[in-house]
Amino acid sequence: MRSADELARPDPEALLKVAARADEGRGQLKIFFGAAPGVGKTFAMLEAARRAQAEGLDVVVGVVETHGRDETGALLAGLPALPLRQLSHRGVGLQEFDLDAALKRRPGLLLIDELAHTNAPGSRHPKRWQDVFELLAAGISVHTTLNVQHLESLNDVVAQITWIRVRETIPDAVFDRADEVELVDLPPDALLERLREGRVYLPEQARQAAHAFFRKGNLLALRELALRRMAQRVDSDVQAYRREHGIATMWPAGERLLVCVGPSPSGARLVRAAARIAASLRTEWIAVNVETPALALAGAAERDQLAGSLRLAESLGAEVLVLVDEAVADALIRLARERNVTRIVVGKPARRRWRDQLRRSLLRELVRGSDGIDIHVITGDREAPAKPPGRPGSEYSPAAHYLWCIALVAALTAVDSLLFPYVDRSDLIMQYIVGIMLAAVRFGPGPATMTALLSVAAFDFFYVPPYYTFAVSDGKYVLTFAVMLAVGLLISTLTARIRMQVEAARVRERRTAALYSLSRELAQLRHKVSIATCAARHIGETLGARVAVLLVDERGQLVPVQGTDAELVADPRELSVARWAFEHGPAGRDTDTLPGAAATHLPLVAAGRTIGVLSVEPGKRPRDTAAAQLLETLGSQTALALHRVLLAQEAQAAELRARAEELRSSLLSSVSHDLRTPLATITGAATTLLEGGPELPREVHRDLADAIREEAERLARLVGNLLDMSRLESGELVLAREWTPIDEPIGAALGRLEGRLAGRAVDVQIEPGLPLVALDAVLMEQMLTNLLENVTKYTPPGTPITVQAAREGESIVLEILDRGPGIADEALPRIFDKFVRAGGPPGTQGVGLGLAICRAVAEAHGGTITAGKRPGGGAVFRVTLPIGGVAPPIPAEEESE
Repeated sequence: MRSADELARPDPEALLKVAARADEGRGQLKIFFGAAPGVGKTFAMLEAARRAQAEGLDVVVGVVETHGRDETGALLAGLPALPLRQLSHRGVGLQEFDLDAALKRRPGLLLIDELAHTNAPGSRHPKRWQDVFELLAAGISVHTTLNVQHLESLNDVVAQITWIRVRETIPDAVFDRADEVELVDLPPDALLERLREGRVYLPEQARQAAHAFFRKGNLLALRELALRRMAQRVDSDVQAYRREHGIATMWPAGERLLVCVGPSPSGARLVRAAARIAASLRTEWIAVNVETPALALAGAAERDQLAGSLRLAESLGAEVLVLVDEAVADALIRLARERNVTRIVVGKPARRRWRDQLRRSLLRELVRGSDGIDIHVITGDREAPAKPPGRPGSEYSPAAHYLWCIALVAALTAVDSLLFPYVDRSDLIMQYIVGIMLAAVRFGPGPATMTALLSVAAFDFFYVPPYYTFAVSDGKYVLTFAVMLAVGLLISTLTARIRMQVEAARVRERRTAALYSLSRELAQLRHKVSIATCAARHIGETLGARVAVLLVDERGQLVPVQGTDAELVADPRELSVARWAFEHGPAGRDTDTLPGAAATHLPLVAAGRTIGVLSVEPGKRPRDTAAAQLLETLGSQTALALHRVLLAQEAQAAELRARAEELRSSLLSSVSHDLRTPLATITGAATTLLEGGPELPREVHRDLADAIREEAERLARLVGNLLDMSRLESGELVLAREWTPIDEPIGAALGRLEGRLAGRAVDVQIEPGLPLVALDAVLMEQMLTNLLENVTKYTPPGTPITVQAAREGESIVLEILDRGPGIADEALPRIFDKFVRAGGPPGTQGVGLGLAICRAVAEAHGGTITAGKRPGGGAVFRVTLPIGGVAPPIPAEEESE
């Protein structure tokens, strides 16, 4: 055991953590914590801010909600405040905390009310607590407020109490991260009185709240939750302080219980007794098992008893821990001091007293080292202990081990008889000691002890005068026998202990290797199916079992993943057990629920979320608790990997939704003007025609009709572009490829824009002998039409246009060149994006979809499109299209035609 000086010495790792936190340069976070709105959290925060300001600290108000309370508003007077940021969402004006202004201002202390607040769309972070964390990282200290119902871990409890589901929550880690938490408490009767006086909400809101949330029973329950959560926080602070300052003495500010659980038949009785003591003390308790090398090699029966006791402790509300140590008492005392445990519960020793005197006694060492800790000894049921296991892998029975030891001593005695005339007796003793070591290594401590006794007897009988008797004529040999026996026993004990440690290390190494291999491979996978198949393969190879992984499909059904052993759950009854496990917990074989099932079904749970089910059928081998624990660990690794993929998919889906929302907003803002303009022209012209009637001159009548026609065509092109873009992006468009000469879509596009190209010199240069190209002629005409129309919009009237087509390798290259102002450098990277317009002359119309459609059409054909500057001035658009193979021969009758 460690000495008192060692226990009093601060933990170096804890000191390093403290130093690291001190060097981080982060701001300090203080939370004013309450049970419900109206208890005075904001008021207390403002009072603390005024005291800090009086001490010379630069205090700034970031955002504070007064809710119309005059006394709260009065405390704001004289405190500088940042202006709120103005936002608009769906036509509604909103005011939010300005994070950038706070970072630029960098006050010494910033006041931010309502930590769980959800920011308006368009803010940098979705939650206000994320704003606070950015401020803390920048070195700005923050005071904020929080109600207990906004803690994520208590969300379900609050909903059960109040029948109201709180939507705005924060992770408990945010609360735990706070450097200081101040509880602001108010009795329910006083809070209800404040509510009636209108000091919490406005009168109409107060009446509604009194009949819903603000009922006395609700407030009492919420107050208890706040006090309990605050007590946990204070207890964590006490333990952290004791660790950082190396305080080994107990601080019995509150009771905490620890029970030592081992592979004993009375383990369940011990656990129940500890649960009763913890319930009577109204305290939390810890169930601890210390895994020694001997326990790592224990038989299946002993490990089953231990696992059952630990499961019982967990079901009764204990925190279950497994420690690895050779000295059980040292590990328990060390944990008790780290966790500020006041009572340790152990079972009464079942061994006889003389055996406790010869071996280390757990109870005696706990009593000796438990300064300040009470020890409770519980009487257990007297049952026969499980038979100790033989040496793993041995092919002989324990009886054969003893026979081999007798043969070994006989062989050594025969050899010594030959050497006796030539060597000293001490050399003979050394050979017997070597034999004892061999017996300890090969057969264990029991046979080694018998070898030591037989060696002493043989040495006395054959080599100590008088020979061939056990009488000793010289008293000095008595000391020789004692030393020889003691050395032999010591060597056998140490050798057996080393052997056990080696075997235990092998067992742990196999577990660690299995976990490492699985986790290393899972870390490289990014898809649910590959993760599930990898996990099933590793678990099956490690445990020698059939494995199936079941996940939820798009319809919400639990189905086996392809690549795992789906036949394992082919039986509808087995699949129903898997569904039960998914909804409620472990079920099936070797569990307490539906144990008649063929397989064990474990839910894959990560971060409180059930992702799927791991089904394992171990075959005909007997149940092994160590294998069951390894299976649970491997299942946890699989669940974490699947959860990582789900989080990545959800993040991607959220990003897509955000981009879709952004595109929708851009579409509405861009299209609204371009829709209204032609519609307004059409409406105005049609109204003039109707109201003017026959009195309108023929020229005016024709101009109005032409305006209606032109604007209707423009509107049709706009709607057509939108429809084409949606079809191309949805992936539903199927190309109608035909072998087509490239000059056909070029001519069709020029003919379609004949009116708009009037007055321009159009030079078409097509390389002779171009092969046919596999393309969709309609889409290709649309692409060329958009490119040519884009030229007419962004170049001055009368400037020439050149259209070129040539072959480069296995591709056809189309180029459209103009002599306009060209494309700005900053616009080139985004020229083909949706809703992007690169300037243009005044009055240029469009929503920025034409070039985006061109890129989509080119990529649908397996080609590319680029834009650049033309030497000598102007722009050039270059389209590269693959030829698509060798065109079929033209039939003879078509050639004759």
